[in-house]
Amino acid sequence: MDKKVYEKLGETVFYGELKNGLPVYVDVRPGYGKQFAFFATRYGGVDMRFETDDGWQDTPAGVAHFLEHKLFDTKDGNALQIMAANGADPNAFTSFGMTGYFFQCTRGFEENLRTLLGFVSEPWFTPESVAKEQGIIGQEIAMGDDEADTEVFYDLLKCLYARHPVRTHIAGTAASIAQITDKTLYTCHGAFYNPGNMVLTVVGDVDPRRVLDIAGKIVTRAATGNPRRDYGEAEEEQAAAHDSRRAMAVSAPLFQLGFKIAPPSREELLKIRLTAELAGDLLLGESSPLYAKLYNDALITKNFSYGFEDYPGCAFFALGGESGDPEQVRELFFAAAKEMGEQGFREEDFRRLKKAAYGDMVSRLNSFEHTAIELAQGHLDGVDVLSFPEVFQSITPQDVQRFIARWFTKEQSAMAVITPGGENP
Repeated sequence: MDKKVYEKLGETVFYGELKNGLPVYVDVRPGYGKQFAFFATRYGGVDMRFETDDGWQDTPAGVAHFLEHKLFDTKDGNALQIMAANGADPNAFTSFGMTGYFFQCTRGFEENLRTLLGFVSEPWFTPESVAKEQGIIGQEIAMGDDEADTEVFYDLLKCLYARHPVRTHIAGTAASIAQITDKTLYTCHGAFYNPGNMVLTVVGDVDPRRVLDIAGKIVTRAATGNPRRDYGEAEEEQAAAHDSRRAMAVSAPLFQLGFKIAPPSREELLKIRLTAELAGDLLLGESSPLYAKLYNDALITKNFSYGFEDYPGCAFFALGGESGDPEQVRELFFAAAKEMGEQGFREEDFRRLKKAAYGDMVSRLNSFEHTAIELAQGHLDGVDVLSFPEVFQSITPQDVQRFIARWFTKEQSAMAVITPGGENP
């Protein structure tokens, strides 16, 4: 295995690749009693149309999430229960662009790793088990329909994007998952759960070569690479719509204000992510004048949040939470962004926030879960995420000012609002 030492971070990462192409990363943490393993595929909610040897496949919304649930059911029982009985805490998630399966443990690491690699690699579906899962996930979707925080976020995405599948719920709908069959699941598993489209990351006091050896014995399928995908016709640069408003059973209005951003290239991805984070901190961080005004005037609450996200074919910045006057929040944000985009900001503010942001990024590496997922996401994106100190250092105040001036505009923006009951916003 190859070894890379990140001296600025105090991290040592081993990298190897199985003969079938599966990449394996091991971040060795000597002296720790906990281990964390993460097995992921470049397959998420947006991947509904893709090409196989049989031609283009159009699948219902929610298949990636449905498949995540179903893989835990094996011929030998439920993998969650098997791993829990062996001392592990297992789970999984599906995002727009990735599905990941993981566990952490303090004992039984090798056996749990075998179980994880086995059930993810060897699917077992029947028409009966699929029908049962449709009922379970259908209930989950129904409960999610009542979660206003989730609904206002998707309302925002439907404003920002006219066609891109990021505007579609990851879990799908009751109608879409009713179309899923065992054949659908086998087709999608065959296309995306191949070693050339996956990655294994491990963090802990483990032997990297032992991890590679175990993976080689369990994951034996030949790689077929990264499937070709279709995310629809190219989007216009600006937001598709600027406003969405509806009522739900909430105690106070909820809003999401978002900005449609051109998807970064692989070469600029890490720098854009870090630049967007600094832009958000300068405008909206708790030490910023705008945050102070919004909070002191009771225009936002402690549940206020902001951040940049990017997925295959799309990227956006969003901010939101509860507010008695979302329109006022929007106008104040536009004014602050316009001023900062035209006049810049104090160098000392930039240096202070940059230092704090860097400290936060380094401290997040203390989380085994965060590190393993970031290593996996970085591999799938073609980015060395642990090189962030060098990239972060290269970001100038002018980079951040240009980002704010270019993207935080009314033309790129949309706002979704959910109001209590049947009140008018």
